[in-house]
Amino acid sequence: MQSYDEATAFLGEWGPYQRTIFFFLSLTVVPNGYTVLSMVFLADIPQHHCRLPNSSNVMIGETSFLNLSLLLPVEEVGDGQMYSKCTRYKTEMKDSLNDTMPEIEPCIDGWVYNTDRYISTIVTEWDLVCDNGWKGPFTTSIFFLGVLCGSIISGQLSDRYGRKVVLFGGVALQTILSLIQLTSQSWEMFCVLYFFGGVGDIAHYVAAFVLGTELLRKSERIAYTSLGVCTFYAFGYMLLPLCAYYIRDWRMLLLTLTLPEILYVPLWLYVPESPRWLLTQSRVEQAEAILKDAARKNGITYPGPIFDTTYSRMDPVDRNRHEHNYLDLIIRADKRNVTILSFFLWMIGSIGYYGLSLNTPNMHGDPYINCFISAASELLVSVIVWWLMRASPRRITTASMFILSGGVLLLVKFVPSTLQIVITLLLIIGKSGATAVYTIIYIFTSELYPTVVRNMGLGACSMASRIGSIISPYFAYLGK
Repeated sequence: MQSYDEATAFLGEWGPYQRTIFFFLSLTVVPNGYTVLSMVFLADIPQHHCRLPNSSNVMIGETSFLNLSLLLPVEEVGDGQMYSKCTRYKTEMKDSLNDTMPEIEPCIDGWVYNTDRYISTIVTEWDLVCDNGWKGPFTTSIFFLGVLCGSIISGQLSDRYGRKVVLFGGVALQTILSLIQLTSQSWEMFCVLYFFGGVGDIAHYVAAFVLGTELLRKSERIAYTSLGVCTFYAFGYMLLPLCAYYIRDWRMLLLTLTLPEILYVPLWLYVPESPRWLLTQSRVEQAEAILKDAARKNGITYPGPIFDTTYSRMDPVDRNRHEHNYLDLIIRADKRNVTILSFFLWMIGSIGYYGLSLNTPNMHGDPYINCFISAASELLVSVIVWWLMRASPRRITTASMFILSGGVLLLVKFVPSTLQIVITLLLIIGKSGATAVYTIIYIFTSELYPTVVRNMGLGACSMASRIGSIISPYFAYLGK
């Protein structure tokens, strides 16, 4: 019996139908580029110190060293000194040269934050510094915890109720919760909403990825997964520093990034369900209708019914009608080996990608420029990955990108700290390698699982990668 690709070969390649699917599905990925990485700016930590008594609440640089040295302790940091961010003197020193030091106390009256770069962030809103400093990276970890939970449930939901329903349901969930986040009255409320936003984020990303691989043919599929998804993700990422540069208040920035997602509603009319999935559900007539419409859009005469009512049960791999669950990923030895190795690759790739992406504020230079360069580099990576996926085996490509990323990052350790530009360049190259790895393993993994468990397999691998992404914010936090 002919395969699905053989049965649908009459549609040709890169017709109007395929180009429409390619563009619209790629477009739905744009919000993924800025949603989680928005914490680079939403949760950045401005320069700060304890609120001082007697209205002496000036920032460092606005008064003389002598005046502030009478009010704030000076701490040794690396090779230099800086004013304490978390303590102050109980009483003002009368003489900075006096051997008798006044008693030190924590910032009982709160903090004063520098507003040169930000009007407000969630850090300044809820004082997520000093003893509460762990809450900043933990906020991002909460999002990834939501992504973890979304990875667990979205795969099964997509395999049971369809790719299209989960795709647009995820977009709606993420959009609605982001709008509610604007009204957050506490850090705890923000985190709860951010958690469920993570569920919607991964649900619609994985569903869009799988839907594209199932609607498009092989050559289109490679272009979609390496160029389409990754390029539009990079565009979303590039929008982040551009918006953040002009909008310095976290609520207005979040609103600006969220409102465009409402424009995805009309796409429901143009993005079809996966005929492959419909066939696994014995919904042959609906699959035929979608392919007939595709033929019409491509200006091709539909050859008539190409599937009979028993088609969904005749292929022992892709159209098996028993109920599938996550045990199908490990019962057979071949799938078990694929699953275990994929878990490991996804976890390491996630730590590298998100750890370096969230670290951009700690890099030498302007954080907006660093973030934009980091995002723009992903466009070049997308083209390189597309070429590699066409020209070389998947295993060689994956291994080479891992070696490139890890090798370059190891070199950073041996570069003198005075050569900050060289360090920044190496970090960008290392991050580009991690981006390539993350792109390739999505494509590679989707090709290793059959249709009936593909979304489940990708969801499980994405779930494993979240173990790495949950701890990745703390790698950036250690560099502050």
